[in-house]
Amino acid sequence: MAMELNEEVLTLLDGFTAKMNKTISVMREEFASLRAGRANPHILDKVQVDYYGTMTPINQMANISVPEPRSLVISLWDASMLKGVEKAILAANLGVNPVNDGKVIRLTFPELTEERRRDLVKQIKKMSEDSKVALRNLRRDCMDALKKMKNDKKITEDELASYEKEVEKPFAKAVETVDAVFKDKEKELMSV
Repeated sequence: MAMELNEEVLTLLDGFTAKMNKTISVMREEFASLRAGRANPHILDKVQVDYYGTMTPINQMANISVPEPRSLVISLWDASMLKGVEKAILAANLGVNPVNDGKVIRLTFPELTEERRRDLVKQIKKMSEDSKVALRNLRRDCMDALKKMKNDKKITEDELASYEKEVEKPFAKAVETVDAVFKDKEKELMSV
């Protein structure tokens, strides 16, 4: 039987779902910034350069291409910024040295060692566990809000039980998604 959803409960459930989706998307972004033996332009997403007094991400001031599996070429729109971008990449400590030929900056990524791969897997495992903790905290907050509504006599005991099931479904799906994203990234990191 489909029950009429209370407006306040609907807002709460929508917020819960949105926050869970945000948690997963943040984890995906963190995973994308890790390099897995092949060049990935997302590794530069967090690198910012002082561009005429404004801290600007490299991807907003240059074209970044992947000519070979283990190299990136950064073609700046403003060639006067080559030195600044080079310094920012070195300061970001990405484990790669930029080569500036006066026109473009080249980044060549070394092969990952087995030990480094295992370290990266440990990092992503911790990130995925942190995401699961965040999801559980969101679920707890949502459940607490529902219990408060019941105590304030806004919803009945039966409605509370039904709403709790409505919270569990997307939560379980979100945890499955976190596990699947982790497994995919682990496979990518461990493949030579």
